[in-house]
Amino acid sequence: MSIKSIVRFAVVAVLGLAIMVQAATAQDKGKVFYLVPTLLDEFQTASVDAFKFTVESLGYEFQTLDGQNRADVQLNQLDDVILLDAKAIIMAAVDFNSVIPGIEKARAAGIPVIQFDRQITATESDLTSVAGTIEIGNIAATGIQGLLKERYGSVKGKVLQILGDPGDPYTLDIQKGFEDWMSEYGDVTIITKPAMQWEASNAGDIAENQLAVNSDIDVIFVHAAHLAVPVQAILESKGKAPGDVMLVSSNGAPVGLDLIRSGWEQLEVEQPLFAQVYGVAMFLDKIINDEELTAGTYDVLGLEGTLSKEAWGWNIKLPGAAITIDNVDELTFWGNLDAPTDPVAVVK
Repeated sequence: MSIKSIVRFAVVAVLGLAIMVQAATAQDKGKVFYLVPTLLDEFQTASVDAFKFTVESLGYEFQTLDGQNRADVQLNQLDDVILLDAKAIIMAAVDFNSVIPGIEKARAAGIPVIQFDRQITATESDLTSVAGTIEIGNIAATGIQGLLKERYGSVKGKVLQILGDPGDPYTLDIQKGFEDWMSEYGDVTIITKPAMQWEASNAGDIAENQLAVNSDIDVIFVHAAHLAVPVQAILESKGKAPGDVMLVSSNGAPVGLDLIRSGWEQLEVEQPLFAQVYGVAMFLDKIINDEELTAGTYDVLGLEGTLSKEAWGWNIKLPGAAITIDNVDELTFWGNLDAPTDPVAVVK
């Protein structure tokens, strides 16, 4: 065998050993399951991609289970995962109440349960990673104040606020944050209507009905970008041009960013999906190893995350960001569907 062949063989052997060691390390650290509520919307699929990258980069195996938007399916998945000796379960609940027995059963079996995005307060989890929804409402209020001042020279006018389902704390917190920060402006009239079940067609009906009786609406603020789609269609059908009735949304979905680019939407307040994922990953080792967490602020992808101990367990809250025509193409926004590959800043 020539020297060149020996060297080549040695290099291949070393690479093969490295791969085997890496695989063994991942196998030794065990498997983390992500119970996603559905794979039918871009927020959820983007979260799967981000979790896969971050969890695997920490040396764990990763598997996603689709709840198909059915609480019974997700509850059965929890039972299955317990039998599979999971190292941790990350989940976004289909239903806030029916999943509680499964959470308690998993934690009783010694498996940490981490809530992503959908906060469950009726039982304890090991960590919850959420957007600062009240702060999202605050940011929307600040933006709308600016839009009204630009139009009239002062903060006055009429705002139609279209909530999601009023049974969802996410939309109620946004409403609280928005209305608290608008309360000092007595010359602004706010009309609030819920789009039941977060159904987009309900938002379209609300917009159509309200524009018929309130032709002087200046701004329509919807609590999710998918609700803005039928609202834009209603505005166009009534002969409105982009900007005649200003449109503001929250959550940062791709369709919202497209509406900004087309001029129909003036402001989107992003829900910080990627930071929420990294907020889980940076504490994952400590949670699995049953190590104590420390309350305080942490840098999460450049955002200031606040970790606190609540009645429902440890909670990390990440702030949103305002998206306008000036910054809509920045890749840090999840709606541009370019997941970050930054290394996880593991908390030791």
